[in-house]
Amino acid sequence: MVPESSVFLTRAQVREVDRRAIEEYGIPGIVLMENAGKNAAKLIQGWLPAGGLLAIVCGRGNNGGDGFVIARHLFNAGSHVELFLACDPRQLTGDAATNAHIAEKMALPMHPFDGPERIKQAVTVLARAAVIVDAVLGTGFSGQVRSPLDQVIRTINEIAGAGRAMVVAIDLPSGLDCDTGAPSNATIRAAHTITFVAKKAGFAAPGAAAYTGEVHVADIGAPRMLVQQIIGGFSG
Repeated sequence: MVPESSVFLTRAQVREVDRRAIEEYGIPGIVLMENAGKNAAKLIQGWLPAGGLLAIVCGRGNNGGDGFVIARHLFNAGSHVELFLACDPRQLTGDAATNAHIAEKMALPMHPFDGPERIKQAVTVLARAAVIVDAVLGTGFSGQVRSPLDQVIRTINEIAGAGRAMVVAIDLPSGLDCDTGAPSNATIRAAHTITFVAKKAGFAAPGAAAYTGEVHVADIGAPRMLVQQIIGGFSG
């Protein structure tokens, strides 16, 4: 077995883990998302001060879906949780939409956070957070962050830079390239990154640690032998 600390997955390998876990092992994607969010929530709970506000900023993809799962579990654990939706809710699909719907049914506060005026209106609440969870962009991101997500990322960094919140990135900091570790025009600077299955290839790049902070690997329930097969099956 390859030691966990030496395992780094590329974007293609991450997709292959998910695909094969679903297609070959019959693990529904929503179960993988549930495991990811639940295990991330356990780590975040240890960093959230008693009575502190946990703000979770969710994008439209599976990274945002992880954020909705985290919100549910930490709310159930007694934490003060508020959600910030960095997209039109009509853009949510699949497992992310399912978990957003659950959060809505639970009446978790959900602030629109997808444009200059809405960001301005919600930032007073976000600025009160003890911990901000970045669940905006995932491993599929590459290139440049488009508006309004660039403003979302910069707003989170400004609040954290003022010493008002600790930022925790989910899977990788939004705006950081999974494969190269190169920052984009707007990139989250996290104190902690909770990444799934294994560290991402870009985390080994010089300078990437300034964005990831301390990296923690969390399980999603994908069979261990599958991960080993995929590592061996890719040369890149």
